[in-house]
Formats: sequence, structure tokens, C-alpha cells
Amino acid sequence: MAISAQDVKQLKELTNCGMMDCKRALEATNGNVDEAVKYLREQGLAKQAKKAGRIAAEGLVVAKIDDAKKIGAVVEINSETDFAANSDKFKALCDTVLQTIIDNDVKDVDALKDTTASGTSEKISEVLTDAVATISENIQIRRFVRMTGDVYSYVHNGGGSIIGSIIKLESDNGADDAVKAVAKDLLLQITASAPQYVAQSDVPQSVIDAEKEVQLELVKKENAESKKPKPDNVLEKIVEGRMRKFAEEICLLDQPFVKDPSITVAKYIANAGKNIKVIEFARLEKGEGIQKKEDDFAAEVASMVK
Repeated sequence: MAISAQDVKQLKELTNCGMMDCKRALEATNGNVDEAVKYLREQGLAKQAKKAGRIAAEGLVVAKIDDAKKIGAVVEINSETDFAANSDKFKALCDTVLQTIIDNDVKDVDALKDTTASGTSEKISEVLTDAVATISENIQIRRFVRMTGDVYSYVHNGGGSIIGSIIKLESDNGADDAVKAVAKDLLLQITASAPQYVAQSDVPQSVIDAEKEVQLELVKKENAESKKPKPDNVLEKIVEGRMRKFAEEICLLDQPFVKDPSITVAKYIANAGKNIKVIEFARLEKGEGIQKKEDDFAAEVASMVK
């Protein structure tokens, strides 16, 4: 029978399970919502739904390049604890997800979850459900980037940070050792300095306008508090200088090269020869932007005795 979107939405609200899991449950129970709820509970998915409310800010960032296919990917998969992330089961999940991304041209996490996992007959959503049941933590595939062409990757794991970077270059020969050496240096630069764009021409005008407005207001405030206020034309020059600094910070090619800050990354690439051009890059840092839960032991105890 046909399963309506409204029925799927209703079941999702009742169980907090994924849309595809709800759709499959309704198909298995001929559209009976009550039976579908029971089906999800029997499949262990209701248990997973409870875990989904817990914050997953730990985990791993992993990357892989398939030189034969000229495809590379980097993915962030989160767990609740480092202990879980270091387990063999979690690492195996990461490997499966990463290989599936390389083997399939998927555009986002939802599409990935509905894709058959490489080397199995199960969808990634089912593999993920199994991992949640086995590891007993909330596990989320948060984000990934897939690139094709001459791509190179690097994963930094140290000091409590796990950062995966991937870059696509064009050059005379992507397999040349000299090009690979440049790619490695650029990946280290991206990992350490966290640029947001390749070049200034890639920065959206809205980003430039917003930053210029901020700097203009700051300069005006500083000028108003100064014992020797400067004329408007001088303030404009100050803002221009700060905007140049802003560009250096967010654009890879304008950043000081980490191994030799006396030159820019663009100059380093030019000096290397081989007609190397940076096409795109991505940098994923584990837990970046996720609000971790701050445990308050006293508050927890107090809540228990109310």
C-alpha cells in the first residue's frame, strides 16, 4: 500500500526515529501506526531514539584517497565519549562510511544513510543503528566532503584535536613527488591556519560587507574615545588596512606560509613550479560548533532529591 508523508511524519513524532526507518516500519506493517511503533521498538530503533537526545561531540574525523578512482573523502562521525570513538567497532563504522562515500556520489548525509554500505547488503542507516545498539551511545554522521580529481588528504590527531583536511589541485602531473610535497605542505597550512576560502575572489560580497561594517564601527568607537581624534579619510585608511588583514586570515593564498612566514602561500606555490593551482579544499575539525554538555554534579544531585 502507498505510505503517505503525513503517516511518516506522525510516526517520526511518536518515536523520534529517522524518516526512512519510519517509512520502512509503515511498509512492514501495512500502514498501521500502532504496529509500526511496536515494530520500531522490536528493531531496537526506539532505544536508539532515546540516545539521539544525548550530545555527541566526540568521535573521529577520517579521510581516504582512492588513487585509482581519483576520488577522496573526509568525514566526521560523532560519539558521546572518546572511549567509544577509540573502540574497534566505531573505527570499523568509520571505515565503512568512508568507503561508501568514495564508492557512491552522494550529496549529503541523508542520501548517504539511504545508500547501501560498501561490502554489505545493508543501508548505512542500518549499519549506524547496529553500531548504536552495540556501542550504546548516540552516534551521528555529522558531515563529509567528497572530491574527485588530483586530491590529497591529511588527518591531524593530537593535543585533543582531530582535524581532517582535503585538497584538490591542478598541476602538470598530480603524481609527481614535488606536487605531492606541495600538497602536503598546503594540507598542513589548512590544518594549522583554518582558512575559509582559496582566494579573495571566492569570498562572498556579503561576508566582506559585514566585516567592513564591523571594522568601521570599531574604528569610529576607538576614534571617539581617542584623545586625538582622526579625520574621516584616515579612518577609511585604517579600515582598509584591517580588511587586508582580514583577507590574509581567511584566504589560503594570502596567508603567511607556515614554514616561512616571510612569504605568502601563493608565493610558495609559485616558487614550487609545476603549474600548481588550488581548486578547492575542506577542513573538518571534530566537534567544531557543537555545544558540549557541562555536567553540574551538584545540580544533578539536587534534582534527584526533589
